[in-house]
Amino acid sequence: MRALPALAVTALLVVVPQAPAAADRHTVLRFHDPRIVESSGLVDLGDGLIATVNDSGDGPYVYVVDRRGRTVGVTDYRGRAIDVESMAPLDRRHVWVGDTGGNDTPRTSVQVYRVPVGRGDRTVRATGYDLAYPTGTHDAETLLADPRTGRLYVVTKALLGGTVYAAPRHLHAERPNRLRPLGKVPGFLTDGTFLPDGDHVLLRGYTGAAVYTLPGLRRVGPSFRLPAERQGEGIATGPHGRILLSSEGEHAAVLQIRLPASVRRALAGSTLRRPSRSSSPSPSPSAPPTGTAAHRARADRQRAGSWWAPASGGAVVLLGGAWLWVHRRRRP
Repeated sequence: MRALPALAVTALLVVVPQAPAAADRHTVLRFHDPRIVESSGLVDLGDGLIATVNDSGDGPYVYVVDRRGRTVGVTDYRGRAIDVESMAPLDRRHVWVGDTGGNDTPRTSVQVYRVPVGRGDRTVRATGYDLAYPTGTHDAETLLADPRTGRLYVVTKALLGGTVYAAPRHLHAERPNRLRPLGKVPGFLTDGTFLPDGDHVLLRGYTGAAVYTLPGLRRVGPSFRLPAERQGEGIATGPHGRILLSSEGEHAAVLQIRLPASVRRALAGSTLRRPSRSSSPSPSPSAPPTGTAAHRARADRQRAGSWWAPASGGAVVLLGGAWLWVHRRRRP
């Protein structure tokens, strides 16, 4: 039965098409700090600094690293740190840290913390917010922050694809904040990031990635392979749109990549644009889209669903075959 999870992952890789990885990629730095052994979340702070957190097992710490890979600041934010897995940018001096994982026990609610970061060590009691799933228990390693509105999104990690949940526009520290499901995305997802336009997100797994519209969740361009890593976990978008990747492992490298040409062409041809906050206020989280926006959102969901249905169907067929093979081997 131990082979079944591996067969399931193989099934997903078979039904998800992948384009070749971008040729222009290079190593930005390697972590020197022996404490950074499971880089799971990543934020590009600019000015040659990045922030990262370890996977579960570490304390409530955010590490700030310079362009040479040296740790130049550590924030102890005094959180619970049950299973820290994710990060998202907030501003140049703060990040969101997501205690969103459920490796051992999937959770009905998760926590996010608003954490100050920068050069120098500090101990603070960061403000934490509870995010509650509407139903069920989940594991999640992806936290997204809209660069225009600041709204947070959590993407769950599951064998047959994740669900994208939107947090309320305004978070309350004194009570749970109920998450709202937007739709499904394929893949066993380990992190994600908004692209600078605020209309698209880049979601990654251990070996591949794809770009989607948000909130429509329509895939833009083909999915593509990422450079080989020991265990690819983190992804971040930085100044001028550069894309960084991080991996678990001691002295792991942080890589910079460029989106494949096919994806860049698809993004250039995308006409999806949302009004800026200054020109028109965004609708309430509970208000349904209207008019043209509603039609576009429905079309996006239908296109995403038309790709996901055969992919999940193929995975189910292969999983069923694996189950039959295992049980036949058990017969005397």
